[in-house]
Amino acid sequence: MAFSADELRVLRRALAIALHPMPLSDEDVQDCLRLAGSVDEAVGEAGRLRAFLLADLARYRAALPGSVTGYLELLQDALAAGYDPRPDDLAALRALRGKPLAAALLERCQILAERSVRARLAGRSAALVAPGPRSRLLALPGGRAA
Repeated sequence: MAFSADELRVLRRALAIALHPMPLSDEDVQDCLRLAGSVDEAVGEAGRLRAFLLADLARYRAALPGSVTGYLELLQDALAAGYDPRPDDLAALRALRGKPLAAALLERCQILAERSVRARLAGRSAALVAPGPRSRLLALPGGRAA
């Protein structure tokens, strides 16, 4: 995600305001709202791009073995973007492991898939553990009026 110089200026100002609360001018509020809208739009666009990439990857995987080159390139791009390989990807790579790039990707995907499974299992076991005692919240002088 890239920000323009103006958006970075607004972001710096918003962070400064968050650290040192003070009354905001209408212009500052509007700038922050525009920045939030830009960030939301960028996040939505990233989601659409990711969905397109994953759909394209599935199409190429379904067309194997005829689409080997395109599939391997798309899989590399998807992995670089944080994609967790699925069982279908591992099966396809096993079938293609005669090709050096496919063999290297299979090794990489197996490592990533194992990490993903371990992380999910660790998340489940952590969720099963009873939460520890919570510290007591204290009211600060001045409250909301400050």
